[in-house]
Amino acid sequence: MTTIAPDERVLHAARIASGNASAEESVRTTLARIADRNPKLNAYRETFDAHALAVAAALDRAPASAKAKPLAGLTIAVKDNIATTEGKTTCSSKILANYQSPYDATVVRRLRDAGAIMVGKTNLDEFAMGSSSENCAFGPVRNPHDTTRVPGGSSGGSAAAIADSLCDIALGSDTGGSIRQPAALCGAVGLKPTYGRVSRYGLVAFGSSLDQIGPLTRSVRDAAAVLQVIAGHDPLDSTSADTPVDDYLATLDQPIKGLRVGVPKEYVSEANDASVNAAVERAIDTYRSLGATIVDVDLPLTDLGISTYYVIAPAEASSNLARFDGIRYGYRAPLSRDEDLFDLYAKSRAEGFGAEVKRRIMIGTYVLSSGYYDAYYKRALQVRRLIKNEFDTAFQACDVLLGPTSPTPAFEIGKKSDPLSMYLCDVYTVNTNIAGICGISIPGGFATVGGSKLPVGLQLQAAAFAESTLLRAARMLERAYAGG
Repeated sequence: MTTIAPDERVLHAARIASGNASAEESVRTTLARIADRNPKLNAYRETFDAHALAVAAALDRAPASAKAKPLAGLTIAVKDNIATTEGKTTCSSKILANYQSPYDATVVRRLRDAGAIMVGKTNLDEFAMGSSSENCAFGPVRNPHDTTRVPGGSSGGSAAAIADSLCDIALGSDTGGSIRQPAALCGAVGLKPTYGRVSRYGLVAFGSSLDQIGPLTRSVRDAAAVLQVIAGHDPLDSTSADTPVDDYLATLDQPIKGLRVGVPKEYVSEANDASVNAAVERAIDTYRSLGATIVDVDLPLTDLGISTYYVIAPAEASSNLARFDGIRYGYRAPLSRDEDLFDLYAKSRAEGFGAEVKRRIMIGTYVLSSGYYDAYYKRALQVRRLIKNEFDTAFQACDVLLGPTSPTPAFEIGKKSDPLSMYLCDVYTVNTNIAGICGISIPGGFATVGGSKLPVGLQLQAAAFAESTLLRAARMLERAYAGG
């Protein structure tokens, strides 16, 4: 079993900033690869060739300015539910197919200020609702390791772009695993920061108490460098935490001898693919060899995460998506003379939203309705608190938790037509969002499935705002696998 060798693009940024590499040449190379590969993958919804080349040329002409930019000249892909003034922000939905944002999301602005060059917007499951990137108005995204298989979701376009070298950095959003799960299935690094660590201003809301923006990269160092830029308080986001930001790169390569790595017994399950359990066992042995202490942990509420999540997230989605009514902006269905305002609302939403989005809106409306609120939504919030308490207790005994990101490698496109089987893909990731803690997926090896070598992901989780510890633990495992 082998893993993808780390590819640290922050080192390339340093070369550009020092004048030893050209930003414009880097962008041209990326755009040429996108033109060649994207028709096969459908990772990008649109690219901004002229804009990216102009920004790169300006950066090359001002080397003194580039030296102050930690991500100088690096190409970035942005998930298409994050607002950008370039192009459209569609959420891969017909209802927003022509929407152009008048402003940049805070994360986009911060990355621009750091010298990153946006080359395009990536496809996703519509409104970030899915685990496969099949639920997209612009067609499914395909896994670069095997184009008959899904890349995971909902940030599948960003994960596929990173895995196939169609950008240096990608942004995704994670509501129940939507950064980590596609990172695992595509063989990338995917970081879900603590809730409130990164501004959500400019992220089209799905589940407001769960959503978090984070990076997808090809190495842990790159993820740390991007987080360093995008983390921090934002007065434009009322949920943004006014908590000091650590220097993530300063502690990244510190040895982990004595680090306590918790392994929940619920995470190594017979329901997992054998290759997934083997990857976890290999990681345990590697951590032991690095001097870490392995701690057995019990998280008995793990199996309640999916049912809890699929009450809370759809409830919040039904409220957040009520604004798309065919009146203020977005798709408006044509009406006949005998149809009224109610028909306009009903037709616009029925025609503009895809099947999965409508399913979740209906679930959310139901659990919030009179007579069912206490039985479903209130109870889900109570279980949420118990899950949070369970993690708090676990982190008294260990510093990080280790387990699989996804129970299986990538599955074939169209294979999981049953919504419940799709929802279960997130069994190991949803509780991270429910508890508001941080998590990361890193490559853990490959499995041979149907003649294809498919990536297997490992997930690490840490307490709220413990990203420094999380990244250091991930970096040490990455280095050990790379032989460094």
